Amino acid sequence: MSGKTGATVKDVPIDVFIAALASHLKKSGKIQLPEWHDIVKTGTHKEMCPQNPDWYFVRAASLARKVYLRGGQGVGLYTRTYGGSASRGAKTERFHQANKGIIRHILQQLEEMDLVAKRKDKKGRWVTKNGQRQLDTIASQIARA
Repeated sequence: MSGKTGATVKDVPIDVFIAALASHLKKSGKIQLPEWHDIVKTGTHKEMCPQNPDWYFVRAASLARKVYLRGGQGVGLYTRTYGGSASRGAKTERFHQANKGIIRHILQQLEEMDLVAKRKDKKGRWVTKNGQRQLDTIASQIARA
């Protein structure tokens, strides 16, 4: 990274960036946790709700990163991205999609924060100029550290 003044989301490790963005979203207070966040499962393939108390902020950070890297995707594609194999006992495992309501709710809150937006001429959600600036700022802080 010698000679660069800043870094983008692509330049930093995924896990470090998502953790930093999740803590930023939690500190900002702009994302309100829904009342059902502690009892909901993230998909039908899961047996229990998430054990991490900050899972909602982590999922929001992960979604923001995915929209940044590849815009134009809708809620349906993200349900397949966050889905997984469901254990069916003695039968073979099958793929199940993630919960659409959670993903839709998070994307709506990211829209209220002006990180992502719907475009009239294209489908799906896209990162805004403000969102790109905020995410790149966090990435450059990680790259400097």
